[in-house]
Amino acid sequence: MKYLITGATGNLGEKVTRWLRTMTPETNIRVGIHNLKKTNKFSDLAVEKVKLNYFDINTLKEAVAGVDLVIYIPSITYNLQKRITEFENVLQVVKEAKSKLIFVSFFADQENNPFVMSPFYAYVPRRLASSGIEYSIIKNSLYADPLVPYLEELIKRKNIIYPVGAEPLSFITRNDSAHAIACLAMQPVMRDQGQTYLLSMDKNYNMVELSYIMSRITDHKIGYAPVTTDEFAKIYAAEGDGKELASMYAGGAKGLLSATSDDFHRLTGREPEEMEHFLRNGYQIARL
Repeated sequence: MKYLITGATGNLGEKVTRWLRTMTPETNIRVGIHNLKKTNKFSDLAVEKVKLNYFDINTLKEAVAGVDLVIYIPSITYNLQKRITEFENVLQVVKEAKSKLIFVSFFADQENNPFVMSPFYAYVPRRLASSGIEYSIIKNSLYADPLVPYLEELIKRKNIIYPVGAEPLSFITRNDSAHAIACLAMQPVMRDQGQTYLLSMDKNYNMVELSYIMSRITDHKIGYAPVTTDEFAKIYAAEGDGKELASMYAGGAKGLLSATSDDFHRLTGREPEEMEHFLRNGYQIARL
């Protein structure tokens, strides 16, 4: 069985690769890399490294050739049309190669979700359903990982400022997400029939709960003082994705980022890492 992981040098893709190599020989794993200068990320592994450009059909065909299962991790871009074109290119090549597909998605896909990328996450499942290929979908909730480096800023602000009001948010760590994706890849009985899974922690957290956890971890008082979505977009405009993130949290304010499930346990046989444990460990390591 040959596996291809796209976006393999990204934060999630690298973790998927490292989990998968604990379950199958490294020679069964092919990693698709946009910038071959980043192959050093896998210098300690015997995985096959290939160039993969979502917008170059030839590199896509070469990357997918001989592959039984493609683990497709979309690129990180907020350009809706580019994302759809990228997916259509992947779908075309996967169909031609008669490969199977795991689509790594995001749970902000509801028809009334104002997140700018919601149309992409809603489009792909419908497109896959009519594609004739064997596939499964695994949806991530919000990544907990960015909260760790965010703690220092929150200590200075003294408040979480997410514009979600009283609505809770659901999270998963990247490491747990990668473990579940690798487990799904290795269990044919759980995939290939259009199954959809949602990865989340056991419970979601409203911002009062989250701020209490953060206060205990940091020994600093952190409260909750939400700004408006417009203010949030302006605060993080310099980082280049303020508007897009604000649109995501606008969905959160509608209660659309709160779903949880036990799918992680169903796929891995263990429990997901709990928020306080994850943040405490991350904060302590960051301070070393």
